[in-house]
Amino acid sequence: MELWRDAKSGELEYRRKAAIAKEVTANEEAKSRATLRVGVNLVEVNCNVLRADGTHVHGLRREAFRLLEDGVPQTIEHFDASSEAASVALVIDASPSVLRDIGEMKAAARTLAGELEAQDEVAVVTFDADAYVLLPFSGDRAALEKAIERVNVARGPTSKKGSNIYEAVYLVAQELFQGRKGRKAIVLLTDGQDSGLGLSWSPESALPRAGVLSGRLTFEDVSRTLATAGVEVQAVSTQPRPKGMTEEWIEAHRSETLVSAKAREMDMPHYTLYLAELVRRAGGRIYFLREIETLSAIYRRIAENLRAQYTLGYYPSAKTGKRSWRMLQVKVPGQAEARVVHRVTYYVAGTP
Repeated sequence: MELWRDAKSGELEYRRKAAIAKEVTANEEAKSRATLRVGVNLVEVNCNVLRADGTHVHGLRREAFRLLEDGVPQTIEHFDASSEAASVALVIDASPSVLRDIGEMKAAARTLAGELEAQDEVAVVTFDADAYVLLPFSGDRAALEKAIERVNVARGPTSKKGSNIYEAVYLVAQELFQGRKGRKAIVLLTDGQDSGLGLSWSPESALPRAGVLSGRLTFEDVSRTLATAGVEVQAVSTQPRPKGMTEEWIEAHRSETLVSAKAREMDMPHYTLYLAELVRRAGGRIYFLREIETLSAIYRRIAENLRAQYTLGYYPSAKTGKRSWRMLQVKVPGQAEARVVHRVTYYVAGTP
């Protein structure tokens, strides 16, 4: 992987496509995309509207929604109520500590595929120290079935130890999602224990190092890339849910960084907090496999949420030249008792 950090802006640029070990045909390999560059683009916000009992509110129109950026109302230029195709990437941690039951994982992947709409496209990626595309985005369910069958922990003598979770997510966002519109989601199955970024309780471990302009990927880079591209993350952790990380706690901290001294005092593992923090920034939800009956049940819930999503698109009224995180808020005034679930922030990468 060739990365380069701009000395003036501090932004990381993905210079060429060479990092994912492709297991596809020569024709598919020719579909490489160029460096990510973002100007004044349509910002897409996916959201679910839930009643008090957790069921989805369907049939809402554009006029029902109010969208704000940093508290400023925005004009909704694009609206879709799950009629457009979704792009869903299954990203599977293939390290032995995670994939202990290959059969269950494959059954769950088939469940997800079966629950999605016929027009939705699915990609399959596995990773350990490296990432492997078993299937680029495709609507061919027979090809998807073949890709699922190829998922395996033991990749042979070339397999490397380690689990580079965030590098894999970054590469998937860069190589597979570029140019895609509408609902975009990564379904990430992992234990959250990353081997590559050196993340710790120190906030500095997630940021580009001061004075270091070489292409070193950081958690901040991954978060920015997902938030800029509008790719949400549905994360499934194979670790136990930390005692204090309730749904209520996550909801109460939607507007602040989850990796904090207070969370450390509550004995929450920092690697699980970083996984939840990625979800907070990109949008989506974190699930814990051990508290739900099966992985298939989780994937079924994810598919249900995707089928019920509304997509709101707008062109920011504020200038986009300044690189910054901006806060998002979606309201449905006519549904006073309903809860709106959406990503709470996005990143402005600035003009090239």
